[in-house]
Amino acid sequence: MEQTLKNKIDDISAKIGVIGLGYVGLPLALEFAKKQFSVTGIDLNQARVEDLMAGKNYIPDVDNVSLARAVKTGSLRATTDFVVIKDLDVVLICVPTPLNKEKDPDVSHILDVMNELKKFVHEGMLICLESTTYPGTTRELVLPMLESSKLKVGTDFYLCFSPERVDPGNTYFTMTNTPKVVGGSTTTCTAIGAALYEHICEKVVKVSSTDTAETVKLLENTFRSINIGLVNETAIMCEKLGIDVWEVIEAAATKPFGFMKFTPGPGLGGHCIPIDPHYLAWKMKFFDYKAQFIELAGEINTRMPIHVVDLINDGLNAQRKSISMSKFVIIGVAYKKNIDDVRESPALDVMRILEDLGGSVDFYDPFVAEIDWSGDKKVGLESLTQKIVQSYDAAIIITDHDDLDYALIKNESKLIVDTRNVYADSRDSKIVHLGRGSKAARQTG
Repeated sequence: MEQTLKNKIDDISAKIGVIGLGYVGLPLALEFAKKQFSVTGIDLNQARVEDLMAGKNYIPDVDNVSLARAVKTGSLRATTDFVVIKDLDVVLICVPTPLNKEKDPDVSHILDVMNELKKFVHEGMLICLESTTYPGTTRELVLPMLESSKLKVGTDFYLCFSPERVDPGNTYFTMTNTPKVVGGSTTTCTAIGAALYEHICEKVVKVSSTDTAETVKLLENTFRSINIGLVNETAIMCEKLGIDVWEVIEAAATKPFGFMKFTPGPGLGGHCIPIDPHYLAWKMKFFDYKAQFIELAGEINTRMPIHVVDLINDGLNAQRKSISMSKFVIIGVAYKKNIDDVRESPALDVMRILEDLGGSVDFYDPFVAEIDWSGDKKVGLESLTQKIVQSYDAAIIITDHDDLDYALIKNESKLIVDTRNVYADSRDSKIVHLGRGSKAARQTG
């Protein structure tokens, strides 16, 4: 059984299924299709499946030409029907794993997939979970559901966890040159999983278990969350001290050892960094252990949109204005530059706070035409012109996309709150900088 599957993977005759065709699943499916594997994507979103089968791309990081070619040649197809699993050799699971309102893991999408998958699992199959989750999910949740079919892991089928490492908008580190971590339920599972990913990744890192692989992903993003929390708090402290945090960071970054550069911002966004550390903190509750670094960093990062609103309020007060009587334009609502993803974006929190305080809020983002807003759609501005910018009391730069006319914004705005250090060299009094304290603050101290 093992050798048969290994041979199919080696000679590219293995049929691969990817469940979940979003930011992780579609690029993954396309990479295998580009290597001439036969790939079937499974997604319950009928519109998404229809777009894919028509060769239409909906993920910015996916190359339009490569996608259209893969669909046209039949290397990549899509369906909403899980029955295709019975003819597959490999199934890769890439479904969302959000947090609920109590910040507890919501693994309902994984459970839904497993309820379908267990109907069709068969001998000689490799299953790999890529969805970020808490340590023990693969062993405690996925494995028992698969073994309920009376098949034995490591002998009849093979199970791995391999954390996704997608960085939307990053054109340098891609799926190909980013090392791929794989941990299996048995050493045989790990070996087969590694053999599969070696077709699309330059380096595969084997670890001893699925639990270890799950924790690797959580450590990576917890590391980022904690360090971003540290630099965000440093930014606030520098404001109070009358110091420029950006200058401090650049100088500290000249140290060639023992320091890694992180920069402050209006808060955390995306599906990973604001969420993943809470999986680990949640798991630790079962051991009566409080993950203090995770909780503290989460608290600091979650409060950053409130701090941004405080900066807005300070800037307006200096002009004898109030939030409740002002109009605001948010510049950039995506959670990071040069992408269209608004998941967990701090821009949305800033907008809600301003509206709750009586402000009137619009947004402009060259990558985002509209957002879900209180059960409805909020449409962004189509462009930024001199007249449009002049019509607002303040422009709030949340996302520093490259494709923005920052000179226009600076010249025509009455007030700017710069949360990304766009105007690093400016000392214009109408620009309020996150992390840059004033002389008045230093004198007060």
